[in-house]
Amino acid sequence: MGRAPAWRRAARLFTAPSRTTEAAPLRWDLGFSLVCLAFALITALVSEFYGYRVWGNFATAAYGFGVVHSGYLLLSARSGRTPRGVFGSRWCGIAAVALLAMILPLALLVIRRLTGVDWLITPVSWAAQPEVWVIERSADLLLHHGTPYVDVTALGRPPVVNDYTPYGPVMAVFGLPRALLGGTPVTDALTDARWMFALAACACVLGTLKLLKWPRVPVGAAQLALACPLTALTWAVAGPDLAIVGLLVLSCALAATGRVAWSGLVLALVVSAKLIVAPAAAVLAVLVLVRRGNGADWAALGRFAAALVATTAALHLPVYLVDPAAFVEHVFRFPLGMGVVRSPAASPLPGHLIAETGPIGQVAAFVLVGAAAVAMIGWLVRRPPANGSAALLRIAVGLGALILLTPATRYGYLVYPLVLLGAHLAFRVAEVPAAPPAQQSATTSS
Repeated sequence: MGRAPAWRRAARLFTAPSRTTEAAPLRWDLGFSLVCLAFALITALVSEFYGYRVWGNFATAAYGFGVVHSGYLLLSARSGRTPRGVFGSRWCGIAAVALLAMILPLALLVIRRLTGVDWLITPVSWAAQPEVWVIERSADLLLHHGTPYVDVTALGRPPVVNDYTPYGPVMAVFGLPRALLGGTPVTDALTDARWMFALAACACVLGTLKLLKWPRVPVGAAQLALACPLTALTWAVAGPDLAIVGLLVLSCALAATGRVAWSGLVLALVVSAKLIVAPAAAVLAVLVLVRRGNGADWAALGRFAAALVATTAALHLPVYLVDPAAFVEHVFRFPLGMGVVRSPAASPLPGHLIAETGPIGQVAAFVLVGAAAVAMIGWLVRRPPANGSAALLRIAVGLGALILLTPATRYGYLVYPLVLLGAHLAFRVAEVPAAPPAQQSATTSS
């Protein structure tokens, strides 16, 4: 018999059991840890940001442990021994990342932030990335002025990048605890917006797993969604993208389990926090329409769309009416590079590199974005997603293409497709149909 297709062999790497004597998944674990270790070590040594360097030092220890542990499991498998206890599980490396590369550096950076140097133009001293300060400030503005957006043309000085709040109004919610309760070192530390992002992301994970009836999450899924350096780094120094992608996965779980109105409502929160994930609405709409598998369910699509549109309007309209010009400047013009101040989002990804070649390159970059959008629409029409895992795969590919090809973007946004791919693997496990009772009985009797 011939070898299995490459994609099936790759799938086995990600879905292998947590205790295994097979060499292939253990080699994958070792390679994953080595790549992550290199990323962490380089970050610790050369990053211009203080928080990144702190994270890099902690993460070097975490991923270094992962290398040693994976190597130990691989050597044990080759010698025919089966390690017992906690250290015999592939999850041991994931736990090390969660503790050493996520929880501990975040706690240290939250305490370090109390020195009050965030707003200085000195990245080497930042204990939190600018988006944390900006979101907390937006909550204070929302409480006092009814809008998280300032008129950058009326500041009495030339505006700078950090005057902008390039998010939807929902993002300000994560800064409300600090705006309401902050003011002392203890309350400032406890209400740092990063804790709010982390709590929201964890709540979304637990809610999703409950909707999926607590599936056995593959180690590979956790590596992509949790232990990946982009996830761990974002958790420690910033965090908003993890809360948003968590809400997106929860919305997909709600849609896949038939709770379509709730799915539309949660997706409205996502879109009203960060517009970059708006294309996911098209994928989830198709999922809602065809999920039952016995023809188009237009009634379900209507409930989904009504919840999405009504909630989005209710969240945006009050803020828009306070200052329409400021709303458009912050939410649309600045992220598109058309604001009074140019967005600094310029990571050397393909779209940016192509656009930097000149006017023809800029046109080519947008043409590529359009071509990717057309390809995604064709994929949705020809192969509509019938379950949550299929929808997550399409959202991951679509957002990944958008992030790679858009002229103004950040490499940190790649956390979206990585987390979504990890969630895709977990959904696949949950969606495997249970064996029929007769088959189960036969299996038991044998």
